Amino acid sequence: MRVAGIMSGTSLDGIDVAIVDIRGVRRISTVALRTAPYPVRVREALLGVLDAAAISRLNFLLGELYARAVRATCARSGVPLESVKLIGCHGQTIHHEVGNTLQIGEAAVIAERTGIPVVSDFRPRDIAADGRGAPLVPYVDYLLYRDRRLGRVALNIGGIANITAIAAGARPEEVIAFDTGPGNMVVDALVAEYTGGKRRFDRGGRIARRGSVNQGLLRELLRDRYYRAVPPKTAGREQYGAAFVQRLLETGLALTELIATATALTAAAVAEGIERFVRPRMKVDELIVSGGGAHNAAMMGFLAALLPDVALATSAYFGVDVDAKEAIAFALLAYETWRRQPANLPSATGARRAVVLGKISP
Repeated sequence: MRVAGIMSGTSLDGIDVAIVDIRGVRRISTVALRTAPYPVRVREALLGVLDAAAISRLNFLLGELYARAVRATCARSGVPLESVKLIGCHGQTIHHEVGNTLQIGEAAVIAERTGIPVVSDFRPRDIAADGRGAPLVPYVDYLLYRDRRLGRVALNIGGIANITAIAAGARPEEVIAFDTGPGNMVVDALVAEYTGGKRRFDRGGRIARRGSVNQGLLRELLRDRYYRAVPPKTAGREQYGAAFVQRLLETGLALTELIATATALTAAAVAEGIERFVRPRMKVDELIVSGGGAHNAAMMGFLAALLPDVALATSAYFGVDVDAKEAIAFALLAYETWRRQPANLPSATGARRAVVLGKISP
């Protein structure tokens, strides 16, 4: 089945579309990839959502934008729209906490504009089963990266960083998965401050390399109790958004120093999570990195230094585009929903049981 997956993450950098052919859950080939940036006004509106009317308007507007993104991905990649039989849309998270969550982007609009059934709203069913609704991608990580001999950790560095630890020969219930802490979102916000809004991310980690890590501040940040909290656990803009960035700015340190320190924090939180919660239960042979952070040489350098005994690779080595890993994941999650197959990992989300995720807009 040919499925389109749509993902727009915490960083709010745009709409990722991945069109994949699925011939069984372990046989996935990518047909087309594209990222459609959010219009500036839409991004600002998402960052400033305060009332129900704004949420409702954005819900329908994002449905239109998601549909356009799918159609444009097909057109620009030479993929016939009618060849896509299903769409999986994560939606844009505007609120997430234990016990409730809200992703917007009206699936009925996407289905109407494309003529293709849409699976959406993946998280609430897991929450209904007493889970946290996240992370959901570990199910896909398990299918893609499980190995009989090697212990692997899949790391995605988007706005938030999250890991899926898969011991050699692990069963689904043995998978360890959780958000380690900030990914790119703190660095992105500091870069926007440093460049007066001209840049939204630190390309290649170049700005971080101009500064030096403030070890005192880094140690202080790592004292946050989140890093010691036992998984399953999730993080988001509520912890690492504007208030967190303002706290860093109020230190009075040079922005290049703050960017370097925030970059190091992402890597240090990942390493802390692995050392504290993964290594006691499994041998870690490989770290497989995806997401925008995989392009940040400074961040990757910090990871390599902190985990010197672990082989470091990107998901591209395994045939999974680093920039579309999560969009690909939601295509596969939609495929499982269409087949009425449970696709959460209770060991990752804390749910009482595995459940069929999502809602279908035919």
